[in-house]
Amino acid sequence: MEKQIAFIIVLLISLGIFSYSAYRYYRFFKFTRPKKIGDWGKRIKMTIEIAFLQKKILRKRWVGLMHAMVWWGFLVILFGSIEMILDGIFGTEKILSFLGGFYDFMMATGDIFAPIIAIAVIAFLVRRLFMHIKRFYGPELRKIDKLDADFALTLILLLMLSLMGMNTYYQVWAQQTGNEILGYYPVTKHFAKWFMDIPTDVAYFRYQFNWWTHILLIFFFANILPYSKHFHVFMSVPNVFVSRIEPLGYIDNMENITKEVKMMLDPNAAFEEPDEGEEEQIERFGVKDVEDVTWVNYMNSLACTQCGRCVEVCPANITGKLLSPRKVMMDTRKRMKEKGPEMIKHGRDFDDGKALLGTYLTEEELWACTMCNACAQECPVNNHQPSVILDMRRYLVMEESKAPSGLNTVFANIENNGAPWQFSPEDRLLWAEGLDVPVMADVVAVGKKPEYLLWVGSAGAFDDRYKKVMRDFVKILNHLKTDYAVLGVEESDSGDVARRAGNEMLFQMQALTNIEVLNGYEVKKIITADPHDFNTLKNEYPDLGGKYEVMHHTQFLQKQISEGKLTISGGELEGKKITYHDPCYLGRANEEYEAPRKVIEALPVEMVEMKKHKSFAMCCGAGGAQMFKEAEKGEKEIFIDRTEQALETGADIICTACPFCMTMLTDGIKYKNKEEEVKNYDIAELVAISMGL
Repeated sequence: MEKQIAFIIVLLISLGIFSYSAYRYYRFFKFTRPKKIGDWGKRIKMTIEIAFLQKKILRKRWVGLMHAMVWWGFLVILFGSIEMILDGIFGTEKILSFLGGFYDFMMATGDIFAPIIAIAVIAFLVRRLFMHIKRFYGPELRKIDKLDADFALTLILLLMLSLMGMNTYYQVWAQQTGNEILGYYPVTKHFAKWFMDIPTDVAYFRYQFNWWTHILLIFFFANILPYSKHFHVFMSVPNVFVSRIEPLGYIDNMENITKEVKMMLDPNAAFEEPDEGEEEQIERFGVKDVEDVTWVNYMNSLACTQCGRCVEVCPANITGKLLSPRKVMMDTRKRMKEKGPEMIKHGRDFDDGKALLGTYLTEEELWACTMCNACAQECPVNNHQPSVILDMRRYLVMEESKAPSGLNTVFANIENNGAPWQFSPEDRLLWAEGLDVPVMADVVAVGKKPEYLLWVGSAGAFDDRYKKVMRDFVKILNHLKTDYAVLGVEESDSGDVARRAGNEMLFQMQALTNIEVLNGYEVKKIITADPHDFNTLKNEYPDLGGKYEVMHHTQFLQKQISEGKLTISGGELEGKKITYHDPCYLGRANEEYEAPRKVIEALPVEMVEMKKHKSFAMCCGAGGAQMFKEAEKGEKEIFIDRTEQALETGADIICTACPFCMTMLTDGIKYKNKEEEVKNYDIAELVAISMGL
């Protein structure tokens, strides 16, 4: 009875402390912006794959497997922890043993996992304390952050040792007293044999000592977790459930901007007015401080494990720039920890003269991001760091009119000329001079409706190097007798660059204008050679009323080859060694890795992969509007690093399928003085060369 009373008192104290911590976070969440989540079926599937099956953790095979074993072990051992709580409340011994075979299985599994977890935790501690792995360090990690991680791992080790001790001495005591051993313990039954000679009262004392040690450690651990980096133990599963289900390349639409843009384009447009007596809330565009982030963004920050996987793959961080995706998450959490209590006291409008943007995260950090989504791809708890970075860019551009000078020029050019460069919109079809390229207006005028619209894009229309790619691709389309047309002078920039640079208003003006033209021609299918436009047209235009079946030109070529409509011979490519660079917005953003490779495999060439390829590929450095501005200070330019990785393969040709990547890799080859030895081609050019077009 004394044990039962003591346990209930300890349990109530633990629950009280935990409830206080939970309520405190609940009040912080109330200061964040709302965000709707839907499609529960997809979310459940994603949670099973990422949270329970540890799909992303296992991208690092051996270290990932160790962590996954710890996680799976915790899930199994949780069964025994629940039983201990019930036993403590009701004063029973092994209360769930009535479950029979299932009980034996759970006890046996927990008994096996306890030493596995203990060994894994020791390995983690050795890695952290002695191996000096780069991702465990960084200016954002203070000494207390490292001590926090080491302390939490030590607690987990003690939990496993006390569990093994409890199981061991329980068996010794049960056998000595003639009681039935409830459950099956395949590991600790061997340990128990070593202690059968100790007195029964000593065995019982050690059993109870380990029992109390284990349960008190559980209560202690549970109550320090909300203040520790290991809060992800609680937060990771719900965080994965509410995380993004859209493709990584997708950016959330700003509906408040949509309303303003539609009114600008059509002053007579009707919108739902607020109810009488209600004032329309004026929202800040983007994120300045922590109360501007969504509740999902804040949950991301609480679930961040500080593991550094995001830092390890961030092209900006790799090349010595200030940006750290981990720091974005950590600073969001720290800022709410600082400002949240004051907002509770003084209200949401409390201002302490500090802000997430400026005090914690600098403009230099934000503008260094290439929006490649490598950090989001690797995050084991499915955080999406680029969304916070982009929202702060939105604030800078739309609220403070602050952007790097190169981007301000781009914005002006897009607004005035419909392209990032200062070319006349009337020159949009000059790239096709001398070719038979049908124009949509002409085709429709004679009563025809082409199957495909070829979206040329600003690079295809105006960039000298990529104009050659478009000409070769058109030759292939004409050779195949494809039923297509282009918009010509009616096409305008997709707005991708403006959106990822934070100028949401300019993006939506471009998008809505383009959608009006596309829908006016009743376009259903689009082919484009630009992965950025491919992503924007496919994933983002639907939010604004533009729903189309969009194909990247590599997908189109692969389809023609697989259907036997396109045959490729040898020609001057015979025996060449080719490596392929995955464009971020074709590969990582839209998970298209196979189509380009299958086209290359159809060529009479040798395909060699870079060490970082497919979903592990490194960005060329041009995304997120980086191509149009000066790079932030660092140890090396991103495009040089990526070019060096390509050159390491010994390839004769570096191949890609993106105008931005082509520009960066061409510059990289020139920088390395390899123009005579190594060529840079688009996949469409390789096909055209092999066909002798």
